[in-house]
Amino acid sequence: MKKLLRVMKFGGTSVGDASCIARVAQIVTEASRQGLVVAVVSAMGGVTNRLIEAARRAEAGDLEHAHRIFQALRKQHDAAVSELIHDPSRRTWVSGCLGTIFAEGEQLCKGTSLLHELTPRTLDTVSSLGERLSAPMVAAVLEELGVRSEAVEATELIVTDSFHGGADPIMEVTRERSRARLRPLLDRGIIPVATGFIGATENGVLTTLGRGGSDYSATILGAALDADEIIIWTDVDGVLTADPRLVKEARTIPEISYREATELAYFGAKVLHPKTLRAVEQAGIPVWIRNSFAPERPGTKITPKGRTNGGGVKALTAIRDVALITVGGPGIVGLPDVVGRTFSTTAELKANVLLISQSSSQNDICFLVATEDARRTVEALRKEFAQDVAHEKVEHITLDPNIAIVAVVGENMRGTPGVAARTFSSVARENVNLIAIAQGSSESNISFVVAEKDMKTALQAAHREFGLGAPILAEPAVKVC
Repeated sequence: MKKLLRVMKFGGTSVGDASCIARVAQIVTEASRQGLVVAVVSAMGGVTNRLIEAARRAEAGDLEHAHRIFQALRKQHDAAVSELIHDPSRRTWVSGCLGTIFAEGEQLCKGTSLLHELTPRTLDTVSSLGERLSAPMVAAVLEELGVRSEAVEATELIVTDSFHGGADPIMEVTRERSRARLRPLLDRGIIPVATGFIGATENGVLTTLGRGGSDYSATILGAALDADEIIIWTDVDGVLTADPRLVKEARTIPEISYREATELAYFGAKVLHPKTLRAVEQAGIPVWIRNSFAPERPGTKITPKGRTNGGGVKALTAIRDVALITVGGPGIVGLPDVVGRTFSTTAELKANVLLISQSSSQNDICFLVATEDARRTVEALRKEFAQDVAHEKVEHITLDPNIAIVAVVGENMRGTPGVAARTFSSVARENVNLIAIAQGSSESNISFVVAEKDMKTALQAAHREFGLGAPILAEPAVKVC
């Protein structure tokens, strides 16, 4: 009889300190009694940010500051090793592994400081150090509990394209390498502990999958190994109807579809990386979101079709840190290919467009990008349309950074009349002005733009309108830990 195979990913908060890592080891150990397990781990909480800060400081020539960051990180990891690993030979081995990784990081920062240049490839390598530090520690703690385990760097498993900072996997080769490396370990009863967030090109050059990419690593490996399920362990009880920091009545959703989860992730829900479900869509592997600090709670199950809640709308989410760019003026009605030129210019910068809205008269095209991409996008557009502005064919290219997107998400909204009307009426009753609106033909998402100061009010109004604060009854969960 085929053994159940689970891929279990643990985020930065789940491995945040020694007590958290001990809890993770217990969860993995318990799951290993029921079947096969592959663990995927993030860096300890906050470590990746500190590593990037060290690299940036080195680029600016402040090598001493970078060195202090590495000293603090060494101290943090050494403290965890001392608390968790009691066998002297095992502790010596782990300390040696960590020392080698820290030395590599400091060397990279020295080179960066000398050149006063931080290349995308170097930044990827420095950013990856946190995961490479976590995996040997977690594997050693499992060994302390009597569970055979081995740390595996995902550069041996996940093959990607060469885009540093946000690489995509090449699944066919990834499948071959992952099976060749991990299946023999699983067959011998060894739990692989793989580094999240990291991959490598076919030539072995390290890449990263983008910030928060450990979720994506887990689903890539789950698809490559034909796992029965994937569990993403985090610090929340699952996917919620809204951000509980903004809407105190928010509740955990027992089950949602791939499409719903992807829409929520894309529009700001922090519980999932936006690309997470790409790898498993074809295979239909269920993905769970669960709380490593409360493993007895069932969490949220993400499946191809999800489960209806009877009301169409499942959840709301919102994004701050975005900016509205408008290209407009009466003259653009007759201007050839203004839309194509606008978005090809944006694409060349690799700026991600989050929402697009255009008036039927074509006098204005407005779209949203992340705040960090906004100014360089506007500069590029002004350069592209310089001649048209000079001849008054394009009247303005403007930027508004003080806005937010609110998204209303639900797979069954398509078959539920009046969702848009109820959404906008509820917001209007709170005197919130709508700046732009977008709805896809799938009708699983209605997105609208409001002033940033009105975001919380709009979320709360829509949440009340659709009764999302009412308790949601979950089906009995299968015990996995």
